[in-house]
Amino acid sequence: MSRALVVLDPGLQTLVQDDGRPGLARWGVGPSGAADRESYHRANELVGNRPGVAVLENVGGGLRVRAVGDVWVAVTGAPCEVEVDGGVERHDARIRLRDGAELRVGVAQRGLRCYLGARGGVDVVPVLGSCSRDVLAALGPEPLRRDDVLALGPVEDAPWTPRVVRRRTWRAGVVELGVAMGPRDDRVPGAEALLGGEWEVGAASSRVALRLARPEGSHAAGLDWDASREWPSEGLVRGAVQVPPSGLPALFLADHPVTGGYPVVAVVLDADTDVAAQARPGQRIRFVGVSG
Repeated sequence: MSRALVVLDPGLQTLVQDDGRPGLARWGVGPSGAADRESYHRANELVGNRPGVAVLENVGGGLRVRAVGDVWVAVTGAPCEVEVDGGVERHDARIRLRDGAELRVGVAQRGLRCYLGARGGVDVVPVLGSCSRDVLAALGPEPLRRDDVLALGPVEDAPWTPRVVRRRTWRAGVVELGVAMGPRDDRVPGAEALLGGEWEVGAASSRVALRLARPEGSHAAGLDWDASREWPSEGLVRGAVQVPPSGLPALFLADHPVTGGYPVVAVVLDADTDVAAQARPGQRIRFVGVSG
């Protein structure tokens, strides 16, 4: 093995992710892929990888790896301290790891998810055309564990071409997300209450969905509806805001199910789902209505 990364500590959770499995919903397979696609693409751009190459997606920081061979890497996404052999390195920049060097991704200071891209990409066996881990369907490589050895792919000629316009997907304070109401807001009387006041990200949130509730002490209205009536299951998309019988919305993210039987009262703008993926438990969200 010429080049690899050895996992010394996976942190809370570290997954292999690429750009997912689009187009397989008819067979019951969700798209998955990086939760924050902007930060994922940035990691690949910084090290000169072609689009679609697999990287590591880490929740909250705490990831430590050791280089086998010389490896160019970059840490993007949630701002955090980055160290190599105890020395401070730059976040969101290319870093050269010499053979045997140890890289540490510190605790995320803001946001939730950090991305570690390596020149050549993480070389794992694809499942249904993708290297992504889908936590809902349990497809793709298992979450990383201590002492895992990740081979890196061959280095290809791919010029460094950062995007002209780059969005910061993490946010401090209240996160505003643009939403278009519908298609089933008529099934939830008072669905417009979604746009009133703030919502808080629950501890049960994951790559599947943000689980939302009103903050303690909030006087804003909930989203009550008659759960005794049954509706046929319908297809779901990333960004769908579904209301279960509890009246507490779920905002679906990368590993969302393919179908659902509860009404979808709004859909978050696609680009803002990357922002939502960086919202941490306890953070507050405000939905802002936009024209469909």
